[in-house]
Amino acid sequence: AVTLNALGVPFEFFTPFFASSRICGWTAHVIEQYKDAVLLRPSSSYVGEYGRPFVPIEKR
Repeated sequence: AVTLNALGVPFEFFTPFFASSRICGWTAHVIEQYKDAVLLRPSSSYVGEYGRPFVPIEKR
């Protein structure tokens, strides 16, 4: 942002510049994941209580 500002780029273009500079990397990740056909999910364990009753949103 500092560099874009110093170059006189209008503020409205900061986000498009940010996104366009990363599209190649994002695309490469998608192609690699598609090629491997592996669904990436972080490993995690549920630590909350089990067996709790469902409470409708209106009563929360």
